[in-house]
Parts: sequence; structure tokens; C-alpha cells
Amino acid sequence: MVRECAERKPEPELDGLELRLERGADGQLWASTGLGARPVHVRRCFPWTAPARFVSLRDADGDEVALVRDLDELDADSRGALEASLAEAGFVLEIEAVDAVEDEVEIRAFRVRTRQGARRFQTLRDEWPRALPGGAILLRDVAGDLYLVRDPAALDPASRALLAPLVD
Repeated sequence: MVRECAERKPEPELDGLELRLERGADGQLWASTGLGARPVHVRRCFPWTAPARFVSLRDADGDEVALVRDLDELDADSRGALEASLAEAGFVLEIEAVDAVEDEVEIRAFRVRTRQGARRFQTLRDEWPRALPGGAILLRDVAGDLYLVRDPAALDPASRALLAPLVD
């Protein structure tokens, strides 16, 4: 994702124009300039290290139509619309306890309790949890869903024991 954003080709027609963002009645985010409006979806260039900076606005083909360098540069209504879209696009399940981790032939099966309820998911055996700045741990399942352990030290001892071999 970082590479995609770094290789962006800005549309010259947007240079110097004020960008306004709003959500339609259906929840779709729309980007407007003096040249018109179009539906867009959001993609963070640096989702974990700079979540409120460098947000790429993409059209239906995945082409970038604008880059928001900092959410603070937007007017209040545009910022609210963008934050709502980012919250939907960046949904992450937060793990509160790990009940089981089982290694199988090609996958690792997890049974966890999240803030959103009990979940089962699988990761590839060679897909290891990723340590994030601040000590959090991120897991990506085979479907691409993200699971976050915000504070591993706050987990119960049994959960820590199940995760320890995967992160040390």
C-alpha cells in the first residue's frame, strides 16, 4: 500500500482547487472541486504510523483522484465525511482474549474473543503476527481481515502464553 501511494500520479486538474468531501444518502463518499463531483473510496498510505495523514482518494478503477496530506487541511464537514469513511474502510477486530491457537498443515487456526464478539479465523503458517509501534500486535487472516492486540501485556496469562511463541 505504501508503494501504491508513493507511485501516485496526481491529476493536474485538481492542483490548486479546493477539495470538498461529503457522503451521499447511501454512505458513498464524494469528492468535489470546481470541476465537478465524483464518487471515491479511501486508502491510507501509512495506516499505522500516520493514520490521519496521506489519505489517497480513489475512483472506481482504483486510480487516485486526490491525496489528502493531512485531515486538518480539510474544512470541518469534509473532515467528518472523510473520518466516517476511514472508520468504515479500516475496520479492525480488537482481540481481548485468545482461547486457542492450533497449528495445522498449512494454516494456523485461532479462536479468540474480540470487542465485537467471539471469532474464529485462520492465518497462513508462514504469516507471522506483526509488531506495531507502541507494542501492539497485528494479525491478518487468510481473508485479509485484521485483528489487533492493542496491549499484549493486558491479556490474561493464558492468552499471553498462546501468543508468546508467535511473537518472540
